[in-house]
Amino acid sequence: MITRKTSFRNAPSVALGLVTYGIPLGMLLFAGSASAAELTGNKPVTFSKDIAPIFQEKCQDCHRKGTAAPMSLITWEEARPWARSIKDRVVARNMPPWHIDQNVGVRHFANDMSLSNEQIATIVKWVDTGAAQGDPKDMPAAKTWNDDAAWQLASKLGPPDMIIKSTPYTMPANSQDQWWRPLADIPVTEARWVRGVEIRPGTNAGRKITHHALAHLVQENDPDAQRFSDGIGDGRSPNEAGTLMEWAIGKSYDLYPEGSGKLLLPGSHIWWDIHYHAAGEAITDVVELGVWLYPKGQEPKHRTYLTGFQSTSRQGSRLDIPPNSIAMQDGFTVLKAAARLENFQPHMHLRGKSMSMEAILPNGQIQMIANVDKFDFNWMTNYIFAPEEAPVLPKGTVIHIKSIFDNTAAHKGNPDPDQWIGWGDRTVDEMAHAWVNVTYLSDEEYKAWADTHKPTPSVRAGN
Repeated sequence: MITRKTSFRNAPSVALGLVTYGIPLGMLLFAGSASAAELTGNKPVTFSKDIAPIFQEKCQDCHRKGTAAPMSLITWEEARPWARSIKDRVVARNMPPWHIDQNVGVRHFANDMSLSNEQIATIVKWVDTGAAQGDPKDMPAAKTWNDDAAWQLASKLGPPDMIIKSTPYTMPANSQDQWWRPLADIPVTEARWVRGVEIRPGTNAGRKITHHALAHLVQENDPDAQRFSDGIGDGRSPNEAGTLMEWAIGKSYDLYPEGSGKLLLPGSHIWWDIHYHAAGEAITDVVELGVWLYPKGQEPKHRTYLTGFQSTSRQGSRLDIPPNSIAMQDGFTVLKAAARLENFQPHMHLRGKSMSMEAILPNGQIQMIANVDKFDFNWMTNYIFAPEEAPVLPKGTVIHIKSIFDNTAAHKGNPDPDQWIGWGDRTVDEMAHAWVNVTYLSDEEYKAWADTHKPTPSVRAGN
């Protein structure tokens, strides 16, 4: 059984085609194309010479002692018992957690952690030929890791200029999900521009209970922000001026493109919206927001807004997923001005299966931007577009978010396919929106961009 509902926010009163057009990239995934032997040749594959460099580049950030990963992949002795499982995960592209469809939409990402076809083929050949260690002298130099307590963005920008913390909260060992929404002051006495932000639970124990955390920006006398703010708060905070960042498992930081940022005004506050769930032990924690500022007097040309493009809503069309069914939900939002989209971060819950974002241009053309076709609730990965491929769209473009939910027993992680599921904040409820940093452009800036960029030949007109 497949159900489909459609929600509109600021949408035109016209009938819109619901066909999604993918843009072929001319690239084949490893599975079903070249074999491991064809990609790796006849040379033997060993851990020391071939596999360790791949693991250093793509896996060891998480897979090392002292992290939450179930095993370390630093040495051959640590990796060898997991060889078959590693092969299965990388061939299915479940690991590293990069679940975007690489055959449609934007092709290059600033934070791409995925394995190349050749890297997958090398791992497959290593496992299939006995997972040999090879000569230990071939091992690359051990990688130096930053202190896990350090901010990730500090490696690019140094320590944060300010750290804002939520009020401590104690989550009982056993409890229904809880939402903690305190206010925190932002210590600025003059207008300052933000280069980047990072959110994290205050302790490792806090990661066990923190489902996600939103840092909403609350400030008065900010008409631009009120015009372009994401609206995700649904009026719960009358002076909300947008969202600085949303953190969830798999999300690290937001670093805004050169020449863009977010504006903090004197008297501003952070309105925290933190979702906690029980972990079988009582834990007290805070959530921390690290803020990196532009130097005083340096003002970026553009202001970026984190926008929650919806495919579900509290009002109007409500999410409705019958038991033992697959459901589809569409949402449409009209861009109020020309804009550049900087990233794509789907947010769904346990029944989430996939989410795509496409642009319906004012001339009727439909352009696929991104499609996460293997959504995994455990990894709220943020896909940051490479600057040269970030979509630039004219005023009046309709952003179409299509979400698919799988409420069947076949869907991994579904707690109960016999339940009828609707919209809700709880983990066992559902929601669907895409967090996208949107940089708005003037009409003159868009015209200048359009004059120097030819339309993509593969963009097709809708029916």
